[in-house]
Amino acid sequence: MRERVLNQLAEIAALVEGAREQADLLIAAAQMIAEAFAGGKKVLLFGNGGSAADAQHVAAEFVNRFLIERPPLPAVALTTDSSILTSIANDYDFSEVFAKQIKAIGQSGDVAWGITTSGRSPNVLEGLRAARDRQMKTIVLTGGNGGEATELADLLLTVDGALSTPRVQEVHLIWEHIICDLVDYIFFQRPSEEDRT
Repeated sequence: MRERVLNQLAEIAALVEGAREQADLLIAAAQMIAEAFAGGKKVLLFGNGGSAADAQHVAAEFVNRFLIERPPLPAVALTTDSSILTSIANDYDFSEVFAKQIKAIGQSGDVAWGITTSGRSPNVLEGLRAARDRQMKTIVLTGGNGGEATELADLLLTVDGALSTPRVQEVHLIWEHIICDLVDYIFFQRPSEEDRT
């Protein structure tokens, strides 16, 4: 069992090290979100399973706080209202559960943040299509080659080389926290002498 633990930790470390190449994309994602917030817009987050939990986690970080005391920022996880989700899935199709919500509350300039480890989740893809139709910006976190989601993302962050869904999810959580930190930094930083020169 010890070898099993060490192998998993080594795999995680290698993926995190490889993800360093995404630094500029993480900055771009934070800037996109900060620009939306500055313009009075919001972020809509969505995904399935563990990615649904991530959507809710990130929304909470924005609405409540991440690491610093600051005003709430407008983010909504589209994964939380069981009445909406089940009525859409029952009356139409599960593939529509995010798209219908985006059609209802998404506006031009908002950010749609889809999370799909495979890049092939039908409801996430439909949500991204609905966002594009409404002139929203789109961020996608995925794994592998990104699947069909690559065509629907204004900004794509993919965990390349991951051997399993849990590894993709673990890197996603690190990226999500980095983006939250950067958004706070953009809005609420206290410039140091070095930043001013």
